[in-house]
Amino acid sequence: MPPADDRPFRVLGLQQVAIGGPDRDPLRTLWIELLGLPVRGSYESAAENVCEDILAIGEGPHAVELDLMQPLDPERSPRVHQPPLNHIGLWVDDLPAAVRWLEQHGVRFTPGGIRKGAAGHDVCFIHPKGSESHPQGGEGVLIELVAAPASVLEATTQEPPQ
Repeated sequence: MPPADDRPFRVLGLQQVAIGGPDRDPLRTLWIELLGLPVRGSYESAAENVCEDILAIGEGPHAVELDLMQPLDPERSPRVHQPPLNHIGLWVDDLPAAVRWLEQHGVRFTPGGIRKGAAGHDVCFIHPKGSESHPQGGEGVLIELVAAPASVLEATTQEPPQ
């Protein structure tokens, strides 16, 4: 295991949880209508085979995004509804440094590299499974690394009240 003082980035908090289903209507009924979470936006991408609602849990820089996803074509990949807990997202203070360092330490990333995500932040994904050349994956969980915006960076570097 590499020493922590060698790591050129910090994970600042949970950015999102993405839940998929073959049909978003039951997810919308639970999360929006019954639990009352506000819808902050929507996103659709043929290349990513997804149509999603972007919800928020909490407010401000510590809010967690909840994405409700359904595939545009359930027979195509990626199958955003399998598994139903599609991925978790983590705020990272220096995304390019994190990707470089993690790759050097055997972490496998999905194809596509760093790119704009649905909420407008730069993102990349740690593959759920390792490979021969990069043996460390998410052990079955897709993990999204998300470049933290200034508001999150500021909120996580402030001294806690005494």
